[in-house]
Amino acid sequence: MDTNIKFAKTDLEILSCFEGMKELRPHLILEDFLCRVREQEKEGYRICYLEEENKPLAIVGFRVGHNLAWGRFLYVDDLVTLPDYRSQGHGATLLKWLLEYAITENCDQVHLDSGVWRADAHRFYEREGLELSSYHFRKLLKKPS
Repeated sequence: MDTNIKFAKTDLEILSCFEGMKELRPHLILEDFLCRVREQEKEGYRICYLEEENKPLAIVGFRVGHNLAWGRFLYVDDLVTLPDYRSQGHGATLLKWLLEYAITENCDQVHLDSGVWRADAHRFYEREGLELSSYHFRKLLKKPS
């Protein structure tokens, strides 16, 4: 299997990740996607993807930050594998790469949130060595866009 993990830097590379991100975030619309990613990049957000034959099969959006609770951390905003390519090791390969990247960035921890209904994702994260460590609470103040 010839795989390659790379940062999405150009507009075309970012847009090539839309299909996967839309799978994870159904509310996204193509016309706003690039602008939203570029805005998040100002706050340290990055997209990487595992590609085969010039097609992103697994995609991760993340940021590195600092806080009192975790020290220096890498936070995973988005992690998705296209449905036709799941259970083939692509997500595990990308997550392993991400954990190694966090080490090179001198992070103390890696964190992510996952919707309570995503049982398959939870099994995947636990199988890959992540632990369930907290509850996440929210209150919507306006409708998500």
